Amino acid sequence: MTTEMLLADEVSAIPLGDLDVSEPALFQRDVIDAYFARLRKEDPVHYCPDSAYGPYWSVTKYKDIMHVETSHQIYSSEAGLGGVVIDSEIIQGAEGDLELPMFIAMDPPKHDDQRKAVSPIVAPGNLALLEGTIRERAGRILDSLPVGEEFNWVDRVSIELTTQMLATLFDFPFEERRKLTRWSDVTTAVPGFGIIDSLEQRKQELLECAACFRGLWDQRTKQEPKADLISMMAHSPATQNMSPNEFLGNIMLLIVGGNDTTRNSISGGVVALNQNPDQYEKLLANPALVTSMVPEIIRWQTPLTHMRRTALDDADLGGKKIKKGDKVVMWYLSGNRDEEAIDRPNEFIIDRERPRQHLSFGFGIHRCVGNRLAEMQLRVLWEEILKRFQKVEIVGEPQRVHSNFIRGFTSLPVRLHA
Repeated sequence: MTTEMLLADEVSAIPLGDLDVSEPALFQRDVIDAYFARLRKEDPVHYCPDSAYGPYWSVTKYKDIMHVETSHQIYSSEAGLGGVVIDSEIIQGAEGDLELPMFIAMDPPKHDDQRKAVSPIVAPGNLALLEGTIRERAGRILDSLPVGEEFNWVDRVSIELTTQMLATLFDFPFEERRKLTRWSDVTTAVPGFGIIDSLEQRKQELLECAACFRGLWDQRTKQEPKADLISMMAHSPATQNMSPNEFLGNIMLLIVGGNDTTRNSISGGVVALNQNPDQYEKLLANPALVTSMVPEIIRWQTPLTHMRRTALDDADLGGKKIKKGDKVVMWYLSGNRDEEAIDRPNEFIIDRERPRQHLSFGFGIHRCVGNRLAEMQLRVLWEEILKRFQKVEIVGEPQRVHSNFIRGFTSLPVRLHA
């Protein structure tokens, strides 16, 4: 009997009412797919009455997730109602006196106005300008790697490329760029699992982040408008008068959004290709497939596993009665494995006909503002990898993040083949 069969038997033995897919260890052990498969089959809109985060609804099928995403007049993202993550202490920072409003955790019209303030950073013209910078940096990073020796891909490539890009987007001091990685990790970490020990530690580190960015903000307000995120916010009527906490909230949103998603897709692509050697051979035979492989990596990895909403009124969803105030969690990772929406969803296929049919960037008004930038970074990186290496071989067990929100890696031991 295979490991998958044993796991399916283990999951099927749990009473349906006791299934709690919010347990971070299930994601760290990479066994969560079996739990979602059962929910999609038996109870696609599932109520969990008791969890570490209180009662919540799990929405696990593609069409139901799309309905919630596009019904923002019914399902709110508002931070004051709980925000966008199942654990309200993560991201929006509902920890005592450090609440962090951010535009992803707002409803229209304020959401729309603040989002528009930063969207020029990913306008087509700016992306075209950034591509050369990304290619140069990707090449430099790859050329610095040891061929034939084991090293940690997460640290040397995934983190380094995305952190360099973030420093450029913020016009952040380049030599201090690893602070951005640290603040991103601190924002989404579960206390007691290796990054932070307590919520108080998180608060203190985020206040250091706030002080750093406030200094940059003060500089940019006195300068002519420039094409970096801080300058854009400092000179936009929608964001120039933000409170200190709202400023920090939006900074953390942009750091996490620009860091975790791309960095974990960079690592996830290496894992997917190693797990599917036939697809790796297909890529080596036809490097042009990078274009369709990139969105398939993003679907396969689903770097943010979920987003949460709060019901503004009683509603029907998938035949269930949602009550006003209920916590509704859209599990993107499950929707991206839905057989009714995606052909052969449990297979990694780099030449899919419709590779962008996935939920990893969300949908509707909250669709990831930087999705094209993320795709471009992955495309350019893989184009440069294929010019240099025959294979990026995994030579040890990947170590995954302890989180039900970030689906990522802390370590990925690899060896390069010239």
